[in-house]
Amino acid sequence: MNYLKIKRLIDIIVSFIGIVVLIPVFGLISIFIKIDSTGPILFKQRRFGIHKQHFDILKFRTMRIDTPKDSPTHLLENPEYWITKVGKFLRKTSLDELPQIFNILKGDMSIIGPRPALWNQFDLIDERDKYGANDVPVGLTGWAQINGRDELEIDVKARLDGEYTRNIGLIMDIKCFFGTIFSVLKSEGVVEGGTSKVSSGQDNETKETVIK
Repeated sequence: MNYLKIKRLIDIIVSFIGIVVLIPVFGLISIFIKIDSTGPILFKQRRFGIHKQHFDILKFRTMRIDTPKDSPTHLLENPEYWITKVGKFLRKTSLDELPQIFNILKGDMSIIGPRPALWNQFDLIDERDKYGANDVPVGLTGWAQINGRDELEIDVKARLDGEYTRNIGLIMDIKCFFGTIFSVLKSEGVVEGGTSKVSSGQDNETKETVIK
């Protein structure tokens, strides 16, 4: 059987179990978000998926609802000012990414794969084209995320995504999975506001994409 079919089956099983198990966690996070700041619990954002197809990614809201419209985190003059207290914790621990488990179950994403680029990150998309990295399922975490995350420049990130694409398989996905656990525990590579050009793991929120 083609590995991508096996990968999809794993995604469905793991994401379904994850949703059931994490219901209490989703509930607690939702309560803290509502207590901490005014606004909805979730927000959605347009991303590039496999074969450069667009989809709406889900995340827990970590920024104030009056954050300048369409302004990526790394372009804000003072990103820390706009991030809520709970949001700061969620970003540091990557818990803000948990709602993407619904994207995985739906088939927009995989558990492991290149992080889906923002709708306007055409430079990253172009770089990934050089390595065929736009033609594999995007993921909740991936090879680049455990090898630098926000600290990576675009060309380096695309090259690492290319390495994942060339070596995609069960062993590679297991390495990325456990590597992610260690990275999150150590909070490695998290730079609020991202690099000078791209933010990868902790992606950028915009006001207009908030779910009511």
